[in-house]
Amino acid sequence: MTSSRNFLGIPVEGDITAGATRVEQKPIEELRPIMQAVLTDPTIVEFGWRQCTPYFNDGDPCEFSAYGLWVRTDKDREVEDEYEIEIGHRHPSLGNRPKTWDSEAKDWSYKPYEGPDESRYDRCLALSRAIEGGAFEHVLLEAFGDHASITVRRDGIEVDFYEHD
Repeated sequence: MTSSRNFLGIPVEGDITAGATRVEQKPIEELRPIMQAVLTDPTIVEFGWRQCTPYFNDGDPCEFSAYGLWVRTDKDREVEDEYEIEIGHRHPSLGNRPKTWDSEAKDWSYKPYEGPDESRYDRCLALSRAIEGGAFEHVLLEAFGDHASITVRRDGIEVDFYEHD
């Protein structure tokens, strides 16, 4: 695309290839109440996510991200793979709000909640959106590093190396 831009008042001509469209970053203080709402729920035992920069991304730029927020409640059994208790899938004790991709709006469209406690699910969903939405990537990278699997409990946070392909 040819540009009719200027940089510091100097005209810029030529083809400009857009870079990554990163989400505006938010300070850690904005993450605190979202995380605290989940941590203070007496039925939630622990939660966590993975964060990394992929080694290879099919030709796309390899960019850091956090994803896969999972939540374990006092009703959930131990699982081999946290995917079984991720928010956004049919969670065994929290329920779900099924979603479909709206290609016109370029966003998810949510169906009515299915489960035992909608407000609890909504608090967990808000945390999932905060962690996975990209607005706290700088905070998460600085706090826990790259290639990390994070587990949060009331009495502490555990960080393990996350091995991925």
